[in-house]
Amino acid sequence: MITKPDKNKLRLKRHSRVRSKISGTAECPRLNVFRSNKNIYAQLIDDVAGVTLASASSLDKEVSGETKSAQASAVGTAIAKSAVEKGIKEVVFDRGGYLYHGRVQALAEAARENGLEF
Repeated sequence: MITKPDKNKLRLKRHSRVRSKISGTAECPRLNVFRSNKNIYAQLIDDVAGVTLASASSLDKEVSGETKSAQASAVGTAIAKSAVEKGIKEVVFDRGGYLYHGRVQALAEAARENGLEF
């Protein structure tokens, strides 16, 4: 019997492979993206201290949009604004094993347009 590969297991494999190479610091934190079927989440993480510096998600009240891509853009804008308020301009982008396409790409481009560099 042939079984289908588990997409999430493959994503986690890709994510761990990427995470072995990138890490965030207080000066240049890691912009982590998690995408579920309904929502999208972004965090700025300092891996040295093990703390989350800022976070935004499509569940926040100030984030709105009709489509999922519009919500992802709003999350990217929100995370960039909170990062700039805290004096963070440069980040390392961690797409979490997802393809750089669709909602992940919309979030990244919105974050770049609002002052984050990566």
